[in-house]
Amino acid sequence: MTSSSSPSQDTKRLAHAYPEGLRADALMEEDVAWSHEIDGDRDGDQFDRSERAALRRVVGLSTELEDVTEVEYRQLRLERVVLVGVWTTGTAQDADNSLAELAALAETAGALVLDGVIQRRDKPDAATYIGSGKAAELRDIVIETGADTVICDGELSPGQLIQLEDVVKVKVIDRTALILDIFAQHAKSREGKAQVALAQMQYMLPRLRGWGQSLSRQMGGGRGGLATRGPGETKIETDRRRIREKMAKMRREIAEMKTGREIKRQERRRNKVPSVAIAGYTNAGKSSLLNRLTGAGVLVENALFATLDPTVRRAETPSGRLYTLTDTVGFVRHLPHHLVEAFRSTVEEVGDSDLILHVVDGSHPNPEEQLAAVREVIRDVGATDVPEIVVVNKADAADPLVLQRLLRVEKRSIAVSARTGQGIEELLGLIDDELPRPSVEIEALVPYTHGKLVARAHTEGEVISEEHTAEGTLLKVRVHEELAADLAPYVPVSAA
Repeated sequence: MTSSSSPSQDTKRLAHAYPEGLRADALMEEDVAWSHEIDGDRDGDQFDRSERAALRRVVGLSTELEDVTEVEYRQLRLERVVLVGVWTTGTAQDADNSLAELAALAETAGALVLDGVIQRRDKPDAATYIGSGKAAELRDIVIETGADTVICDGELSPGQLIQLEDVVKVKVIDRTALILDIFAQHAKSREGKAQVALAQMQYMLPRLRGWGQSLSRQMGGGRGGLATRGPGETKIETDRRRIREKMAKMRREIAEMKTGREIKRQERRRNKVPSVAIAGYTNAGKSSLLNRLTGAGVLVENALFATLDPTVRRAETPSGRLYTLTDTVGFVRHLPHHLVEAFRSTVEEVGDSDLILHVVDGSHPNPEEQLAAVREVIRDVGATDVPEIVVVNKADAADPLVLQRLLRVEKRSIAVSARTGQGIEELLGLIDDELPRPSVEIEALVPYTHGKLVARAHTEGEVISEEHTAEGTLLKVRVHEELAADLAPYVPVSAA
């Protein structure tokens, strides 16, 4: 991003924060080792009054192409966007990290980030999100950069969207709309598309606008005359009614799809197959870990929300116990409530599991925030009672000090690298130890004519020893009560 003068005297570029030309994805990485320059002043940044009130230009967010010839390889014209955030709590670094994540989301959606600014306020302005004066300054930045879209790092009310658009004269969207757009691009399955469509309609309903005749009343209602008696119904009211009807239809379809998935879950429960759910922040490496553990071949991409549709694969512990491994949708800070509700049927896989592998990106500047954001969603779906193992992924790229801090704070945690295979064997052993074990230990001499019982013992239970004798297969197994009752007739008299 080229350096240019600020639109006003109180707008300050933070040229010292990052080196020139740093891309948005690189902003997610930093050296967290202690230094006097960063950690020496524990009171945080001290700004003059004018600096505290100014729009802070976040340098390094621009992804504008330097070589014009690269445009030949772009099939579609990318939207040129300016990011704007409101810093209400936390440090300046926290605010910059939040805007950097928004930049990564914008790039994932296919936008070209030109600039990013942050406004320091106690709370967002009720009218224009950043205040009327700063909105005018934002308009100058939009003109200077040639942007055609402004993305706000928060969920804006319909009034805020309209009034901010009136000032900046370009399209304005918020964080929620951006995430919904990414989900719409990446959903592949029928259920995933239906869930995204429902969330988009929930978001769209209170934000419908009317222009010109859209606000005029339709004819009808009265008796005789010119059919103009009665209030009638405006075009925007008709649109809202149709959206509500579509939403009701979409909910019915999702409920029907949920029934099919519930039948599969009941089949796994009937066969006493334990289930493990992989949950975590987006781009933490959940799909990579699933591929490493099971060879599933799921799409892996260094992008936010690259995979949305849950994937269930069969796996086996080092001791030979079978279990299922489920890759769930990724989470993000301030995940829109519309999405949580729409994807509730998918996220319920976490609540129905016997163990949660909570994957966190060890190379992220602030992995503790990722852990907190994911646990908030896990609480929302009622999965707080499920045992959890914190899997610190990308250990090969993480700062050793960060790994030590996470492993010290999180008692049930392990550091792995899905890319190199580091720590995977230890993780498999940990899964084997944490999965629920059958409650009944039994010894049975199963005739060879009842081989199905031996097969069930291997799939549903834990085989301690197995010996083939002249009378049949002598098994010493740990099984559930139902299978123990079926094996009871074959218990040797000496063992009984």
